[in-house]
Amino acid sequence: MQASGRRNRRLAAIAGLAMLASGCTAIHDHRGFVIDQQLVDSVQPGVDNRTSVERTLGRPTFASQFGDPAWYYVSVDTRQLPFGAPHTTQETVLRVRFDTAGNVAGIDRAGMQHVVRIHANRNFTPTLGHKRSFLEGLFGNIGSVGAAGLGGPTPDNTGGGGTGPNGS
Repeated sequence: MQASGRRNRRLAAIAGLAMLASGCTAIHDHRGFVIDQQLVDSVQPGVDNRTSVERTLGRPTFASQFGDPAWYYVSVDTRQLPFGAPHTTQETVLRVRFDTAGNVAGIDRAGMQHVVRIHANRNFTPTLGHKRSFLEGLFGNIGSVGAAGLGGPTPDNTGGGGTGPNGS
């Protein structure tokens, strides 16, 4: 009787540890266009046009607004560890260029080599000007807005005590 109780506790402990360990796995996510190499290879410059490209590859992620007409298909794979921020593991941008008649002029592919990594300085943000202390920032504007005698409203609501057109 005691052996089966120990075995049940041991199995419950193993099952509990397996459940905890499975919660610590990374999350893999794919966003955007799913690149099928056979479909991409079937689009040929000089043969296909916008309509055939849309039928083959689908609608683009976005189209160029300036310069030569082009369609862009963006594919991004990310990985996120538990309690962490997601980071890009693979990124592919497929560009289909068109000539003025709407025929395919060329197909280009770019990957992670064109992604720029920017690492921000998390300690402080440098600014120009006077460095203010915490108390100056907290109490610095007290008395500077709407102080009596400095052009604020007067009892007769004329906006100032002067006789000029704007209270001067």
